Amino acid sequence: MSTFVQKPAEVEKKWVIIDAEGLVVGRLATIIAMHLRGKHKATYTPHVDDGDNVIVINAEKVVFTGKKYADKKYYWHTGYPGGIKERTARQIIEGRFPERVLEKAVERMIPRGPLGRRQMKNLRVYAGTNHPHEAQQPVALDVASLNSKNTRSA
Repeated sequence: MSTFVQKPAEVEKKWVIIDAEGLVVGRLATIIAMHLRGKHKATYTPHVDDGDNVIVINAEKVVFTGKKYADKKYYWHTGYPGGIKERTARQIIEGRFPERVLEKAVERMIPRGPLGRRQMKNLRVYAGTNHPHEAQQPVALDVASLNSKNTRSA
């Protein structure tokens, strides 16, 4: 028996579309990260980008559990002394770019480095329902039916 190693030329990338309406951010991000890396395939090879292209729509309608919507903070630094800044998840989702919450959650689950940056380019997140990828004929992935905890119960 020899170990299977997939070559970059043998990779078959599919297009997957996920409707994020009402889904929990962290649970959705883990599923997206698995698909971007290709870990859901039997042909997974750690050093090859063999994941799928993932389209996420309705990113502005994702939900948090507990009090994270009001309490979770996102930090960044301006580069100047004392330049630490913060925003809550609520401010970002109600702001101009609500898709950034989901992008950051997925980005932090992908390994840092050249391969991780290449895999993140296969992610497309849209705040609304419209997306310009109809020509790729994406297959719908129903994340809500995978586990009852993937949606937030009132």
